[in-house]
Amino acid sequence: MRFRPKRFAKVRWRALQRAYRRHVIPHRRAALVALLVFGAGVVLLATFSFRQGGQLPAPGAARPDAAPVAPAQPFAQPEKSVRAARPPEEAALRLPPMPPPAAAKPAWLRYAVPIPATGNRPLVAIVLDDLGLDRVRTTEAMRLSGPLTLSFMTYASDLAAQTQAARHAGHELLLHVPMEAVDQHADPGPHGLFTALSREEILERLRWGLGRFDGFVGINNHMGSKFTADERGMAPVIEELRARGLMFLDSRTSPSSAGLRLAIAYGVPHAGRDVFLDDDQTPSAIVRQLARLEQLARQHGSAIAIGHPHDATIAALKAWLPLLGEKGLVLVPVSAVVRYRMTEEGEVRR
Repeated sequence: MRFRPKRFAKVRWRALQRAYRRHVIPHRRAALVALLVFGAGVVLLATFSFRQGGQLPAPGAARPDAAPVAPAQPFAQPEKSVRAARPPEEAALRLPPMPPPAAAKPAWLRYAVPIPATGNRPLVAIVLDDLGLDRVRTTEAMRLSGPLTLSFMTYASDLAAQTQAARHAGHELLLHVPMEAVDQHADPGPHGLFTALSREEILERLRWGLGRFDGFVGINNHMGSKFTADERGMAPVIEELRARGLMFLDSRTSPSSAGLRLAIAYGVPHAGRDVFLDDDQTPSAIVRQLARLEQLARQHGSAIAIGHPHDATIAALKAWLPLLGEKGLVLVPVSAVVRYRMTEEGEVRR
C-alpha cells in the first residue's frame, strides 16, 4: 500500500477535531459556569458586608460584638416600627390647622334692621302690606318714623329702587306673596299661589316672587285664607323658606292656617299677626286697634300689627308713633319680635 502524506494529514486533523469537541468544549463550558457562579457569590457577599457597616471577618474568626442569637420562632409577627419624634424645630415650622369657616348668617338675620335699646320694655312691630303698587302712598309710608316693616307686593313695578329707598329710610323689608282666598271672586293678583296647582307650579311661582328683589327677611301672605289652610300647598312654601334662611309671618287671614304649624315643624323662624289696624278704615276704629296693640304688647311682651297704606292708617300712625316712648313701649322691626318669641318658646320647652 502506497503512503499518501496529504490524506494522512487530513484524516488526522478530523480526528483531532472530534476529540476536541468531545472532551475539551464541555469542560470549558463547565469552567465558565463555575466562574460566573463564584463571581456572583463574591459580589453578594461584598454587598452584604457593606450594608452591615463592617468588614468581612476572617474565616473562622468571631466578631467581638456578636451576641448569641436566639432561635427564630416560626410565624412570629414583625413588630411595628416606632417613628422617631420630630425635633422641636421642625414642629415649630408646621402651621396650625385652619379653623372651620364660620357659618354664614341666614338671610332673615343678615337683612334684619338693628333694633334700638329696649330696656326690657314691651316690643311693638308695625307691618304695612300691599306696598309698591301705589307709589305715592308707598312713599308716604317710608316717611313714617321707624323702624317699620314694609311688605312689598311681588308684582309691583320698579321694586329694586323702591325697596332700596325703604331700606335707606331705616325700615325692614318683607315680600308680600299673593295666595288664594276662600272668596272665589277675590283675585290675589299675578303669580298667585292656588291650592289646585302642582307642587312644581307652586314653587315656580314662589321662586319668581322671591327673585323680584333682595334684602328682605321673609314673606307674609296677601289674602290666602284658602291657601294657607291647605297643608299640601303650604308645605313646599315653608320648605323653600327654610332652604333660603327666610322667616314666615302669618297674616292670619284664616283661623285654620297651617303656616305656623308647618314653620314650627320645619324649624323656620315665624310669628303670627296679632292685630289688624284697618279692616275698618275710619280714624276712630284705627285708634281703637292701636290701643288694642298696646294692651297685647304689655300682656305678652310683644305684639305685631298689620296695616295698609291707606290715608287714615298713615295719618293715625303719624300721630301715634312719636308717643310710644312715653307709653313705655319700643318700636322694633318684625324680626326682633320673631327672635324674642323664639327665645321665649325655647325657655318654655326647657
